[in-house]
Amino acid sequence: MKIAIACDHAGFQYKNRLVELFTKEGHDVKDFGCHSEESMDYPDTAHPLATAVENKEFDFGFTICGSGNGITMTANKHQGIRAALCWTAEIAELARQHNDANVCGMPARFISFEEAQAIAEIFIKTEFEGGRHQKRVDKIAVK
Repeated sequence: MKIAIACDHAGFQYKNRLVELFTKEGHDVKDFGCHSEESMDYPDTAHPLATAVENKEFDFGFTICGSGNGITMTANKHQGIRAALCWTAEIAELARQHNDANVCGMPARFISFEEAQAIAEIFIKTEFEGGRHQKRVDKIAVK
């Protein structure tokens, strides 16, 4: 699986640990930053990740910031992105099953790393159900 990952300063530690986990599991991972805990602006990492996922260079993207909101909102500005803010594994699973989410946003300040790991693992392994959900997903993008 080809995975893109990006964060802001609040998500830096979780991002590094997820990169290590994904790599250990054999995934091809690109780290879009950030690369320190120094304060930075989440759009600077979210936009490049979203562009790459939108262009089908990666199967999935993971975005991590303090609340998960800003970085996920930024990713969703891209037409081909369906970024879901996930704070439980069940929400991540439903985001994949029902919404064909291709980016998983996580709130580093509100979940443990163990929860982030569970969210990431279920997001990667869950398939989109299609069917009645496909019609709804098709209506998301502004055309």
